[in-house]
This record gives sequence, structure tokens and C-alpha cells, in this order.
Amino acid sequence: MAIGDRFRVAGTDGVHYIDIGMHGISNHGAVYVVDGDEPALIETGTGWNREHVFDALDELEIDREAIEHILITHVHLDHAGGAGHFAEQCPNATVYTHEIGAPHLVDPDRLVAGTKDAVGDNWEFYDDPLPIPEARVEALVDGDEVDLGDRTLSVIHAPGHAPHQVMFHEPDDDLLYTGDAAGVYVPEREEINETSPPPQFDLESCLDDIRTIEEIAPDTLCFTHFGDVPYDPDLVEAYKRTLVEWVEAVRQKRDELGDDEAVIEHFQEHSEMVEVWGERKARAEASLNVRGVLASLDRESE
Repeated sequence: MAIGDRFRVAGTDGVHYIDIGMHGISNHGAVYVVDGDEPALIETGTGWNREHVFDALDELEIDREAIEHILITHVHLDHAGGAGHFAEQCPNATVYTHEIGAPHLVDPDRLVAGTKDAVGDNWEFYDDPLPIPEARVEALVDGDEVDLGDRTLSVIHAPGHAPHQVMFHEPDDDLLYTGDAAGVYVPEREEINETSPPPQFDLESCLDDIRTIEEIAPDTLCFTHFGDVPYDPDLVEAYKRTLVEWVEAVRQKRDELGDDEAVIEHFQEHSEMVEVWGERKARAEASLNVRGVLASLDRESE
């Protein structure tokens, strides 16, 4: 598999995803294309590598004007950074995201500033997001449905990773587009890694989101990071343990070292993901995830 490759989601006729090479890494970021009566994109990546998606649309013979829906699980820029660029090139599309995140698609300045602060020199893997006209943004809440003509997506609020996150459930093919609610699936290791970025990660809400996934028990989990994975209750249960153990590990290391920067450095130096993602991305991911846990621990103590 290589950056730019397109894959069909198993068991479907019209659902594909593209390896968009997020952060220059294969098997880390996906944009989904739903080819049906009213074609849709689910997720948009950082915007930096959007041409891979446009190439896939050309291969699937889907005109840009035919795209009617762009759905975003949450407005972190690794999911929503390309939304304005796709909206510009797909002039008939409505852009959907949770009502808390919708204003940031219209005016992304605060989101950009926060992301630049969080990712540092990895901003080079992002493109400046384009603002989307308010009239083209539809704010979603839990329980909403998005009609794609030949299929319907149910909206499920999943606020643990971020309060503006939703999942999309498509019952006919029984697909669940998880955003980051089910963590980061690493195909090379066949396991789910934690994702706990600042500033709003909340462990208990994350665990509630995973219990929601267990209640749905879909046939297939469609991870933004990365790809379609058959639902396995043992895999999902293991992710709950991963999150709990991760937060406890950061808590204990803070108690031991007494210095947050030293805690971040410790987990950067001991990241097991270097062999998969390379040192730069592994260290950046460790930093974000530790900072998110530290922020949540600070809220606990207030």
C-alpha cells in the first residue's frame, strides 16, 4: 500500500477510502468517498494532500459538481483542514459537522492558531484552511440524520476526544465512521493506540463513547486513522484498557518527575511508534497525547 492508493470498504459496493498520506506517512489518514445517489465525502484531511482525493474522484468518474455532502466528524484540522478546499471545488456540497464545531468552519482563525501552537513545525503538513460560507454549513446534533438518497447516516455525539466530535452510522452496510472516538488503528500492529490531544480530552467521556460503539456493534469500523476494520469486541475492549492505562501512566510519571516538560520528553523518548511512523511523527504524537492528559489531570484537580 502506498500514499494515494484507493481501497473499497469490505462488503460494500460504493464506499471507498483514500490513503491521503497524512504527515507524509502511509496508513495514517483516510478520506472516505461514498459513491451513491448523492455522492459524499467523509473527512477531509489536513488539506495539504487533497489532490489524492480529487484523483480518486476522477478514477471513480465522480464529477466534483456531483458531490452533495461533505461530512466531518470533528473540526480538528487533521479531519477538517481540507473542508474549505473541497467545498470550493465541490460547489454543490453542504458541509456537516457538530454544532459546537460549525462556527470554526466559517471562521477558522482560532482553530488555526491553536493547531499551530499544538503541532509546531509539523504545520508544514497542513494547508491554510479556507473559510466556508455559513449558508453552506449545516450544524448537527446527536440523533440527526443525513440523507444521501440511497442511504442515511445517523449522527452520534461522541464528545470524549473533543466536545464537537460525532460519529456517523450507516445501517444498511452497518458501517460506523468513528473519527477519533475509537482511537487510532495501526494496521502494521493490528491494535488501537490512544489519542488524547489537548485541550478537551476527557477519559470518562471517551470510555462512554466506546461503550456507545459496543452498543451499536457495527459490522465495520471506519477509522480516519486508518481504514476499515471488522468490528471485534475484544479489540474495542482492549482500547478501553489502553486509555485507562495510558492516563494512569502519565499521572504516575508526573508524580515521579514533578515537571510537565520532563514528562513529555520521557514519553517522546520511549514511544514505540518510531518504527511505524518515524521519529518525527512518533515524538509529535506523544507530545500531543501527553499534553492532553496533563490538561485533563489539571481539570480534575481544580
